[in-house]
Amino acid sequence: MLSEEQIEEIMQRVRRLELKARRLVRESFSGEYLSSFRGQGLDFDDFREYQHGDEVRFIDWNVTARMNAPYVRKFREERELSVVLAVDVSGSIDYGSQHFSKREICAEAAAVLGFSALQNGDKVGLLLFANEPLLMIPPEKGTRHLLRMIREILAAKPTGRGTAIDTACDHLVSGLRRKSVVIFLSDFMSDSLDKPLGKLARKHETIALRVLDPLEKKLPNAGKVILTDPETGFESWVNTSNSNLRQGYEKLTRRHREGIAQIFKKHAIDYADLSTRGDTLNALHRLLKKRSRKRTR
Repeated sequence: MLSEEQIEEIMQRVRRLELKARRLVRESFSGEYLSSFRGQGLDFDDFREYQHGDEVRFIDWNVTARMNAPYVRKFREERELSVVLAVDVSGSIDYGSQHFSKREICAEAAAVLGFSALQNGDKVGLLLFANEPLLMIPPEKGTRHLLRMIREILAAKPTGRGTAIDTACDHLVSGLRRKSVVIFLSDFMSDSLDKPLGKLARKHETIALRVLDPLEKKLPNAGKVILTDPETGFESWVNTSNSNLRQGYEKLTRRHREGIAQIFKKHAIDYADLSTRGDTLNALHRLLKKRSRKRTR
């Protein structure tokens, strides 16, 4: 149970994020969001008489029989989207060697994307997960709804500190009946990524925002230090003055990141890397511009 002081501190952070996200969306983000995301299907509009070049599969045979002439179904693009933010709140997400923790970066990105979606008339939902799904908020519209989601991201305290992407994917596949845009915010420090992400991507348009810290890429020369796994609690002494160790660490972590990127590519999942340095907006800009170019080809 959170104390009154903790609740007030979280609410202050939520209000600061709201002001920042609204400004970013207003100044430079909403147009890119609009061009990057489109409706997920077609709504029936009306019937009209068949014209040369129309697709035969759209002929409505019942109307054709009544009118004694071929008629086709007309459709209009379904504009409204359901955007679901799947946010990792496991132990490793609370880490940050820079000004921000990974969780704060997740909350900031969720706020920017959420307000962009609302401005575009889309619904936004949330799945919080760690070693298991923790909270599912169905997609809805409205500022109060989004602010509640941001508050939940910042306040969540899972009992288990591990990361289970597979159970989060299964939960989304079984729980989302309507085709949606699913945006994962995680460091993807999890086993069993390939098959679960592939299964999710086949059913829903899936985007990955991978949150990283600079120390996860490269160790500094800081002498002998204790490294603690935030999800298992395992501790180990490491001599960071050893240049061979630092190089081996850099090579290993790079290989791990590249392996995850290959999984994203395999399943046509667009992704961007966010950093605890705080350059969230630039990374999101690049991602949405890339998606916009793909859609206009």
